[in-house]
Amino acid sequence: MARVMLVTVLVLVGLASPASAAQEFRVLQLNLCHSGVNTSCYNGAATLQEADSVITAEQPHVLSLNEICANDLSRLAPAMGNGFSTFAPARRPDGTPVRCTNGDEYGNGLIFRSPATGTVFTGQYATQDGGNERRVYVCAEFADLVACSTHLSTTGDVAMSQCKEAIALLRGRAVAGRPTVLAGDFNLKYAPWFGPDVQDCNSSPFYRKGDGSVQHVFAANLQYVRTEVTRMTTTDHPALQVVYSRP
Repeated sequence: MARVMLVTVLVLVGLASPASAAQEFRVLQLNLCHSGVNTSCYNGAATLQEADSVITAEQPHVLSLNEICANDLSRLAPAMGNGFSTFAPARRPDGTPVRCTNGDEYGNGLIFRSPATGTVFTGQYATQDGGNERRVYVCAEFADLVACSTHLSTTGDVAMSQCKEAIALLRGRAVAGRPTVLAGDFNLKYAPWFGPDVQDCNSSPFYRKGDGSVQHVFAANLQYVRTEVTRMTTTDHPALQVVYSRP
């Protein structure tokens, strides 16, 4: 009789545990080199096809996109369940949008699996290099999440200043306990042989995970689970997915 009672208790515990388990929360970062300007890594429609396959396989909750054309969002949205999306163009020194060779605006985007509408905020960084592209960030804020995408300067000290500005912009929300993520191509490496270290722009309560090169995701108030890096053949960056857990 005692043996039967023990088995029953174990079964009941096994049934109850999933209800209290944390859920995975996945953030996927892609730099697609899809402007057509940089011909060394531009592969046209094949890039979006590969991105679509990666998104479908990884099933992220948040998708951060760099070096895309504005209309790429609608092409990739079905793989994200046609959830909420937003885009911000990089800017020329005169304030006009940078454009892809097809005429679309060029910049950074976010797609969310949830259809809930976020409050969008975007802007240019105070520090810029001497090139023709003014670097920007794009963010969306929800009741239970703040998420941003960015693509920083290729000049190391300028990228560091921009990184610190982005973290400072979001830190108040993170300190208040909001789940917060900042993803992108930072053009900064972790523990490089020379040049600035991306870790030096971090500030508590954020922590950083990367692809071993220049793509990173900073997060706060989310529990880290694992990092997944997937090679891509139609762009010059791998796919970086960071998996977290949340209640």
